[in-house]
Amino acid sequence: MSQISKVELQTEHKCPANKIFEIFASKSFLIPKICPDKVQSIEVLHGDGATLGSVKVWTYVLDNSEVAKERIAAIDEYNKSVTFEVFEGDIPKYYNVMKTTLQVTAKEEGCSVKWSLEYEKKNEDTPPPTKYAEFLASVAKDIDTFLQKARDKRAHNCRSYGSNSLATYL
Repeated sequence: MSQISKVELQTEHKCPANKIFEIFASKSFLIPKICPDKVQSIEVLHGDGATLGSVKVWTYVLDNSEVAKERIAAIDEYNKSVTFEVFEGDIPKYYNVMKTTLQVTAKEEGCSVKWSLEYEKKNEDTPPPTKYAEFLASVAKDIDTFLQKARDKRAHNCRSYGSNSLATYL
């Protein structure tokens, strides 16, 4: 029997930690709108999609179109961490266990996003799930870009209307 292993990937982003955490933890319905070339849909099957035990189905494009059914296994709003357990779809064809944890850490400017994937291979020939970590990191990068553009647009609108305080709108 295989053992539990871990793949981690950390990226730096310009957007505030609370914004990127909020999208992944409680507003995942926005992700297909932000990066439709990567995520075709996210459907909530059980719960509200944002609390412990909520179940969602992701339809996404990695190599081909894939599906993953996940459950929110842990959520820590204070530390901006959420863990998802994948239990149906394409991923369980290759892994007996797949837990994905997102940890978002605020920095002086922007934030750091760390993805930790705990997994157990179905067989020894199965590669580590690095491609899934890279995929999630690329989605986070798209969210960061989206949030930056939205911030810049709000800043432009504030200047157009004569406001000298962006804090009101951000």
